[in-house]
Amino acid sequence: MDQVTIYGRSSCGFCVRAISLCESRNLPYTWVDMIEHNMTKADIADKIGRPVHTVPQILVGDRYIGGYDQFAAWVREQEAGKVH
Repeated sequence: MDQVTIYGRSSCGFCVRAISLCESRNLPYTWVDMIEHNMTKADIADKIGRPVHTVPQILVGDRYIGGYDQFAAWVREQEAGKVH
């Protein structure tokens, strides 16, 4: 499993949910707090190569996933693809 990178703010409910989803599924993740790192949405856009209007912005490895809803759907797809 590639490292999940979550860009966001600790005051953002969807950001907190993305972290919780990683923790509940034992997904390796890195949390990048925009406030702590003095980052703007433009800074994140430069890193991910696309405009940023909301947070969180989530990548898995180098692959851009999107916000929380897209990430939650991606996690469900990964789990559905596992052989039990």
